[in-house]
Amino acid sequence: MATFQSNHSELVGALYRDHRGWLLSWLKRNIACPQRAEDLSQDTFVRLLGRDEALTPREPRAFLAAIAKGLLFDHFRRAALEQAYLSALALVPEGEQPSLEEQLLILEDLKAIDALLGKLSSKARAAFLYNRLEGLGHGEIAEMLGVSVSRVRQYLAQGIRQCYVALYGEPQ
Repeated sequence: MATFQSNHSELVGALYRDHRGWLLSWLKRNIACPQRAEDLSQDTFVRLLGRDEALTPREPRAFLAAIAKGLLFDHFRRAALEQAYLSALALVPEGEQPSLEEQLLILEDLKAIDALLGKLSSKARAAFLYNRLEGLGHGEIAEMLGVSVSRVRQYLAQGIRQCYVALYGEPQ
């Protein structure tokens, strides 16, 4: 295990030395905030360090860009989620708004739920949200998503399983 860890760290280090400048330039072209680009660049390499499998990509820049794109997508999705929350909060009368501390806790919970549901396919996520937030039935969801009612049941089961795993861990 120690040998794997050493080799893995060396490979990530080589990718960092050889391609970090390129990745940072690529990110700066795709995001307006240079500090956010720096953070996403670092997060890309941190994600690589956290991997369990060895990596020797044939196309290192394409490999790094694919990881960075995922992180960039997550960033934009979380920013949109935060903006939606703040927009909804603006509709609440000032005297009924949660405290700043409560707002931050709610936002962190929303981000955790987003990460949890992000593990589902887009249709499974949509089905779960339509059912749980909008109260739509299986038939309505099936029609909206263009799938069968049995497929909707499968999607909902996947969503419920994700919630179970988040609360209790993997079933034994």
